[in-house]
Amino acid sequence: MTASPAHARPTPAGPDPTHEQMIRHLRRTGEIAERAVRFGHHPFGAILVAPDHETVLIEQGNVDTVNHAESVLARAAAASFSEAFLWECTLYTNVEPCCMCSGTLYWANIGRLVYGADEKDLLAATGDHDENPTMSLPCRTVFDHSQKAIKVFGPFPELRDEIARMQDAFWGDR
Repeated sequence: MTASPAHARPTPAGPDPTHEQMIRHLRRTGEIAERAVRFGHHPFGAILVAPDHETVLIEQGNVDTVNHAESVLARAAAASFSEAFLWECTLYTNVEPCCMCSGTLYWANIGRLVYGADEKDLLAATGDHDENPTMSLPCRTVFDHSQKAIKVFGPFPELRDEIARMQDAFWGDR
């Protein structure tokens, strides 16, 4: 982590990913979400990208209701890489992580998060579905109450329709 004044929360060092990199990696999370659906899981996907903003270190689809793609990925990353390395990495996910996944990302010490669509969009697709009781607690709110300043990028309006189509197709058939 970078050194910072006592009153400031530490943030990841180095440049952030470019917009083009973010869009490309977010599209990959959509492919992983589609793969998760083919295996009978919910349409969520996540990847962990190295500090070079190009190298994909881990890919993870959703497993089940309590093993979301982001939290499974964050736990695997914490077991595989140092905290210092993870602080410079970026987790990408097609939909804004819930508070459980945001907390796991925080505890794993992953310094950046990029998501495609926000939880409000997910709620519009799922409604009050028993399999996904979406919480109205943005990840930024979770991170605002932490001691580290996780950098957050999202949502991306240019991806909203393609993410919504996938979510609507999945949840509309359930």
